[in-house]
Amino acid sequence: MHFRDPHVEGAYGFCPFLFLTGEPCPGCGGLRAVNLLTRGEVAAAVSSNLLAVALVSVGVVAWLVWLGRRARGLPARYLTWSARTVTAMGVLAAVFGIARVTPWGAWLAP
Repeated sequence: MHFRDPHVEGAYGFCPFLFLTGEPCPGCGGLRAVNLLTRGEVAAAVSSNLLAVALVSVGVVAWLVWLGRRARGLPARYLTWSARTVTAMGVLAAVFGIARVTPWGAWLAP
């Protein structure tokens, strides 16, 4: 993601949801956000996709916890989620996707 700029039109193809509906999906702007995070531009990344930045943050923290456990010789446990957590994440993504296309959530749009 650092070397291939998703800000260039068509660099990674197109979002089928955006193409069909004209509205951004919850993932729209995620590639741009990750690209900006690799460049250290956190505020711009949050502006591209707040949800993607949050997910990358959770992933980095989980990886650091795993790495710390391995370094201390403890058994490495992987991040596992219950059905309730997965459902909550799905609902959060749906709310995020709906909020970013409403006037009061326009600041979340990519």
